[in-house]
Amino acid sequence: MSPWRRRPLRIPPDSKQDWLRLAAWESWMGLLLCMALYFGVRLIVTAPENIVTVFDYANCNAGASTVQPCERVAFYTGHLAVLMNAWCGVLLIAVAVWLIWELWSAVAPQPITDEFLRLLDDSFGRSWRRPRSWPWSRLGWAYGFTFAGAVSAFSIGWVLSNAMTPLQRTHTPIVHVETSEHFKAAP
Repeated sequence: MSPWRRRPLRIPPDSKQDWLRLAAWESWMGLLLCMALYFGVRLIVTAPENIVTVFDYANCNAGASTVQPCERVAFYTGHLAVLMNAWCGVLLIAVAVWLIWELWSAVAPQPITDEFLRLLDDSFGRSWRRPRSWPWSRLGWAYGFTFAGAVSAFSIGWVLSNAMTPLQRTHTPIVHVETSEHFKAAP
């Protein structure tokens, strides 16, 4: 089920090549994770923008430039596009969750085969009520370089998106309206 790593990873790495392989693989997974989360959330958030409103102006006066009292909505369209965008966004978020699970399972320790050691692990192993017995080292091995890859991918994307958008200074003009009223006494 894992197309991402053809060779098994050595945890903890014992050579420079193993360190580089682990760092490269986890950075790549972090980049994929960041892209899947970004595009998944973006598809879900921007899905309602696909709804199109069609107005019927058949019985309206075409000469006036003001808002017509006879304007009415003929129909809305684009609901299927909204549904498909949201569905693709949910699928990309599911891919991101799958990548997180893949990272976690990649650093799984070897199963204990000795009965005495298994008994010791069952007796004194992890207790979720004690944070000191949690698998902190496995968490670091699984997500250390992944976090660095995701942060670098996000940073590069942010820098590129800011470089590609022109600097527009869209200042809304401030309008000052001065009014005055004069009252006269009635005779």
